[in-house]
Amino acid sequence: MPDAQKLSRFETGRGFIAALDQSGGSTPRALEQYGIDSSQYSTDAEMFDLIHAERVRIVTDPAFTSERILAAILFENTLDREIAGRPAAEYLWAGKGIVPFLKIDKGLLDESDGVQLMRDIPGLDELLPRARSAGVLGTKERSVIHAANPEGVRAVVAQQFEVARVVLGHDLLPILEPEVDIHAPDKGDAEVLLKDALLEHLESLDAGQKVAVKITLPSVDDFYRDLIEHPRVARVVALSGGYSRDEADALLRRNHGLIASFSRALLAGLSAEQSDEEFSRTLDASIEEIYRASVGE
Repeated sequence: MPDAQKLSRFETGRGFIAALDQSGGSTPRALEQYGIDSSQYSTDAEMFDLIHAERVRIVTDPAFTSERILAAILFENTLDREIAGRPAAEYLWAGKGIVPFLKIDKGLLDESDGVQLMRDIPGLDELLPRARSAGVLGTKERSVIHAANPEGVRAVVAQQFEVARVVLGHDLLPILEPEVDIHAPDKGDAEVLLKDALLEHLESLDAGQKVAVKITLPSVDDFYRDLIEHPRVARVVALSGGYSRDEADALLRRNHGLIASFSRALLAGLSAEQSDEEFSRTLDASIEEIYRASVGE
């Protein structure tokens, strides 16, 4: 079973998830948002050093505490690094009381049947024990739905649960992330197909097994309420999905029991050029806004 103390905190705690899991494909854009363009690094190693420095600045900031941050999702590269002289996951949990998760997917395949499935995840059976030993509670895996194509949506959910079962087999909690593109012309119809498929597959889990689900903020308020209340769902969290922070927070408030798992919306406004005081003030304001939306205030 997953770590009981961390699982209880994740299931019942107040707050939201900080998604700090930008990978190789999304790191250049994240650095650009932070004010570091590609002319300032020439290798992947330099790029990852820069994004790690940003993450360290965020998680060591006085504003980044367990009073409002429930969990954080890390990239594999971060798992292998230190924060303030301690392994990253250990620093989050032992140092801050924040539950660590690990992004495990390796990106997306080309679109087919209106969806993008995950690429194969080589070495997963070696990565998962390492993650558990490092103190990670669970994992996150992302695929994307671009259209209300029944075959495509079923394929996404089937793949999500296939990977989830491997994760569960290593006593970790999987966060399924079947994102629905906010620009999909039939987004609401895709969400109906998605929820039906999720509810069907949840019934196939073994007794005592649970998953978490990360979804796009829905077109219909409280649409995922039955998932939130499902006994085999540890938590349902929402990605910002390209919405601005104000838009995402407003949508979140209309969906009771749903909490944020934001990345771009969390980090918007932060800059490498800011003084520590200005950086902390900006981060604190962002965290406070997302926290209040997540707890319904």
